[in-house]
Amino acid sequence: MSKLFTIAIHGGAGTIHKSQMSNEKEAAYKAVLSLALDKGYKALQQENSALDAVEIAVTTLEDSPLFNAGKGSVFTHEGTHEMDASIMEGANLMAGAVAGISGIKNPIQLARKIMEESEHVFLAGNGALEFAEEQGFSSETDEYFYDELRHQQWQEALKNDKVQLDHSPLKEEKFGTVGAVALDQFGNVAAATSTGGMTNKKFGRVGDSPMIGAGNYANNNTCAVSCTGSGEFFIRGVAAYDVSCLMEYKNLSLEEACYEVVQNRLLKINGDGGLIAVDQKGNVCLEFNTDGMYRGMKKSSGEEFIEIYD
Repeated sequence: MSKLFTIAIHGGAGTIHKSQMSNEKEAAYKAVLSLALDKGYKALQQENSALDAVEIAVTTLEDSPLFNAGKGSVFTHEGTHEMDASIMEGANLMAGAVAGISGIKNPIQLARKIMEESEHVFLAGNGALEFAEEQGFSSETDEYFYDELRHQQWQEALKNDKVQLDHSPLKEEKFGTVGAVALDQFGNVAAATSTGGMTNKKFGRVGDSPMIGAGNYANNNTCAVSCTGSGEFFIRGVAAYDVSCLMEYKNLSLEEACYEVVQNRLLKINGDGGLIAVDQKGNVCLEFNTDGMYRGMKKSSGEEFIEIYD
């Protein structure tokens, strides 16, 4: 057993413009990021699994209205909330994912239940909710997910007939998907990603977050990855798995693989966003091609930071 362990988290790529980011707002974002990071790190410190750590960290972010996941999920075109999430462990490539669900406080916990208690990887919509009820999940009311800022942005998106990639003015780029990656003391990696999708989304749109290989991936032979950004591009680029492939088949380092995917391959198809990744040596990469990414990492070596802007 290695005593080396690491966790990294993100709260979305892109940022609220500095001119609109008050000191109080920035402190609030960093406080939630810090709480999620500390909870995940403590789990690793106590010899819990990487899977436990990423679930705990993402659950903490889902419980905050500041991020577009769980409680902070944005409004759909119909004025509802449709949430997606996925989780994966690197030892046996087990994974669980859920899409298009409403009322579930912590979709990431349901994704893990799907992985561990069902015969499937991916459940969606009413079927996923039926499974959730069987597993003892309670359903929250619409009031739990209501946020006045989210509501105003939905109204703005409706007025402009636009689909909006998170909870900021239309002219800004802010993707509030949340995620975590970790390496535990047993040498296993895991990744978790959760999102409320796009403001004003229609037709049951699903992004990359619940798609294994696109927005989330983990493999002990390479790395664990959680993505955030314009989901359609991450799906088309199979971004999370692409990082792993570049490491496995071209022998690129974690840093080289993440750079290639985010700064070259995604940009070639006009994809914007970022990702976080960790390998079995405890190396961490937080790569993005936007103005910033809500991110943090903490290592057993003592290295630690939380940042928003580049």
